[in-house]
Amino acid sequence: MKKLFAILLAGMMVFSLAACGGAGGTEESTGAAGESYVIATDTAFAPFEFTDENNEFVGIDIDLMNAIAEDQGFNVEWRSLGFDAAMAAVESGQADGCIAGASITDKRKETYDFSEAYYDSYVCMAVKEDSDIKGFEDLKGKEVAAKTGTMGAECAEALKDQYGYEIKYFDQSDIMYQDVDTGNTVACFEDQPVMAFNCQKPDVHLKIVADRKEDYSTPYGFVVLKGQNQELLEKFNAGLQSLKDSGKYDEIIAKYTGTN
Repeated sequence: MKKLFAILLAGMMVFSLAACGGAGGTEESTGAAGESYVIATDTAFAPFEFTDENNEFVGIDIDLMNAIAEDQGFNVEWRSLGFDAAMAAVESGQADGCIAGASITDKRKETYDFSEAYYDSYVCMAVKEDSDIKGFEDLKGKEVAAKTGTMGAECAEALKDQYGYEIKYFDQSDIMYQDVDTGNTVACFEDQPVMAFNCQKPDVHLKIVADRKEDYSTPYGFVVLKGQNQELLEKFNAGLQSLKDSGKYDEIIAKYTGTN
């Protein structure tokens, strides 16, 4: 029932929400006169997709997809829906593809086809800056936060019994961080580049204290429904390789992370 609700919600949101920071229309990538594809994404998953100080929707995923579209000669119609709704939009046929820091897993491969990996990440745990929690061993009897449908949530769930904590779920990273900051939960599980980026913000008072790099190191991929939109998937892979050959890929990664 929850899965059906997510799909129905995604269908409604596709028609009511637009990317580039909110409602009120769609935006197509420039420089292409070919076919248009509806691409779903998350709402707040910096540095991969987020709204900057100019209220523009930016990030690694956004810049990368737009650059691939330009390289391969197609247009992008963005839909900013939140992670679960974005994946559900692909499953329901309301979006042609999704790029939202989606980890490539065997479980997801049962429903979706993935591109070649465009980024490698791993899960870390962060706590409030003045917290005395130093690692997973300090979580017993406490409640932690995780983002629904993510590798961070899978990691938190896998370690739950071993370390004896409870999990509170969120749809958006920024709200999850606020919950830890206010003390409602004591820690959150998140992809390391996302957490590291956000810990630099003056309004995020969190610090990374532990990670599960050895167990939860996963690549991100562009997503289409299994057996569908194979041409789009091929265009993404070809464009990704073209960007890597030209150095454009490294420029995009360095723009948001400082490294390539």
